[in-house]
Amino acid sequence: MAEEIRQNDVASSSKSRSFWSSLRWIPTSTDHIIAAEKRLLSIIKTGYVQERVNIGSGPPGSKVRWFRSSSDEPRFINTVTFDSKPDSPTLVMVHGYAASQGFFFRNFDALASRFRIIAVDQLGWGGSSRPDFTCKSTEETEAWFIDSFEEWRKAKNLSNFILLGHSFGGYVAAKYALKHPEHVQHLILVGPAGFTSESDAKTDFIAKFRATWKGAVLNHLWESNFTPQKIVRGLGPWGPNMVRKYTSARFGTHSTGQKLFEEESSLLTDYVYHTLAAKASGELCLKYIFAFGAFARMPLLHSAPDWKVPTTFIYGYEDWMDYEGAQKARAQMKVSCEIIRVPQAGHFVFIDNPSGFHSAVFHACRRFLTPNPDNESLPEGLSSA
Repeated sequence: MAEEIRQNDVASSSKSRSFWSSLRWIPTSTDHIIAAEKRLLSIIKTGYVQERVNIGSGPPGSKVRWFRSSSDEPRFINTVTFDSKPDSPTLVMVHGYAASQGFFFRNFDALASRFRIIAVDQLGWGGSSRPDFTCKSTEETEAWFIDSFEEWRKAKNLSNFILLGHSFGGYVAAKYALKHPEHVQHLILVGPAGFTSESDAKTDFIAKFRATWKGAVLNHLWESNFTPQKIVRGLGPWGPNMVRKYTSARFGTHSTGQKLFEEESSLLTDYVYHTLAAKASGELCLKYIFAFGAFARMPLLHSAPDWKVPTTFIYGYEDWMDYEGAQKARAQMKVSCEIIRVPQAGHFVFIDNPSGFHSAVFHACRRFLTPNPDNESLPEGLSSA
């Protein structure tokens, strides 16, 4: 009887919290993010451990630039490590802009069958700490992500791992490998951002568009660091519905590949909303890393001759990121480099065509997975560029 009362009390309290939470202008928090992450990952069959890795407190006055803050509270990187077979190579996965590690939910089971998978939320994103973003330059902003990732690596005592980054995460992964090549065995860049600058582009469309009144307004918003997340927050309790419309369209009606199932769509929508609506932090990197039109201020193409880590690029056939930038970079690299294209997929190739993406990753890592990597041909359906 006493147990029944306690359960009833808990249920009543839960309903009360849910009611008051629904009345909040922005009904989210870090606890909401972690809870939404667990619900999304409940689809995964592989066991995993979620942890918040302490990367230090960074007291005021610290010379570590990404700690440039008036607070001395410790920072944490939200980390998920999946069960794997003994001696499996380690694959660290880094998400893109306006995303978090849960975006790889369709890939964890397949990849964990051959790798030790570790997925992270970058500093200022997802369930990781969200310090005040005080960077004032491209150099400081890059250091925010690169140095925090290095502190995470030290805390996890990792070395000799394969590093995979998607979109903006590909930019960060590449910059990290340029600074710390001794820790990265192989680099996999999935639809990476930041390879070309506006001056490298073939067209002057952006310059012409910027000269129009619409372009001038959008350019001003960009330089004012107006991010898409601010719209979600501004809508308050109507934000979840906006996110639902986006995920239903991008990964459903307008999908370039395999549409999400109803449960997947519902869980991803819930997860995406909470990660976007939480406190602004890492998202404010946008104007410092990219100029209007998503052109890099410090393009990776210019660093291609300094590349020290073997690299594989993976693009969906319909990816709006230009794989020709990777081709230009490859021509200047002094290490092995290959470019793989996956059919029936756009920028989120790992969601649009999971099986094609997995085949591309396994092929990219063949020297770690097979005894005779030189005899491995490109899997059927994939193409080289």
